[in-house]
Amino acid sequence: MSADNFFQIFQLEASNIRGRIIRMGSVLDDILEAHDYPLPIAHLVAETITLTLALSSMLKYEGVFTLQVQGDGPLKMLVSDVTSEGIVRACASFDTERFQNSREQIAALKTTESSQNHLAQYLGKGHIAFTVDQGKHTERYQGIVELKGASMVDCVQHYFVQSEQIGTGIKMAVGKRDGKWRAGAIMLQHMPEDEANMQAGAGNLDEDDWRRAMILLDSCTDDEFLTVSLDADQLLMRLFHEEGVRVYEPQDIKKGCRCYSQRVENILYSMSEDDINHMSIKGNIEMTCEFCSRIYTFDTKDILRKIEK
Repeated sequence: MSADNFFQIFQLEASNIRGRIIRMGSVLDDILEAHDYPLPIAHLVAETITLTLALSSMLKYEGVFTLQVQGDGPLKMLVSDVTSEGIVRACASFDTERFQNSREQIAALKTTESSQNHLAQYLGKGHIAFTVDQGKHTERYQGIVELKGASMVDCVQHYFVQSEQIGTGIKMAVGKRDGKWRAGAIMLQHMPEDEANMQAGAGNLDEDDWRRAMILLDSCTDDEFLTVSLDADQLLMRLFHEEGVRVYEPQDIKKGCRCYSQRVENILYSMSEDDINHMSIKGNIEMTCEFCSRIYTFDTKDILRKIEK
């Protein structure tokens, strides 16, 4: 297992609470550096990735879990997905002119770390959607809730209050350390009664346990989440040692994309000849994957010939 890119399920033995801890370093940095987003957008993409991993880790599924945020502001979309094997990718779509009035202003934003709590400014009104896609033979599940709150964490917790009615607490930190992107998060939830720790006795569903866990979680600092020198086990013990922490097998997180040449080519086949000719530059068409920034180049005549057939 990588010491730097993983998520891990744990349980607080003294109460009916289960948690997930996420630590990301090189994988997150690789994803963000491939895009060179303005800093506030990169920050929000990093948060989206981290929350995607936290949410997906609470599910048993074989396929792809997707977290997508859409709004009517300058930042039109944030999307991240992760496979059941832990392969993650992410991207953002934004209106450069609306986001900032000049390239100089955008360049300046890249040099100064920005607060994460500006969803209203960047996304405006919109929604957040959670999708589990397990392939053709299983019905796709999707949950949608209105964007509500000052941060991504607020929006996700609003979803659980409105839709799942599961006690959920999330603490997250994203930022750069020594010029490299890092992220960390802990998510706590009440376990269903049929998964309760019977050894805990009558206090199993005690709200005092939940309030105490939330206070302990809130005491975690950004530096504790983001420092390389403090590993996940040390962090959990520092926070919850009086609760009794049981950790489960961690899962590696890896950067990856599901794009490939034939898939991109099939998109071109679905277009009209006029669209193909409009996209053609000096006899070639270039298509760039929004997730991984890989550029695919196709011969315009070959594409038109296959469309005609």
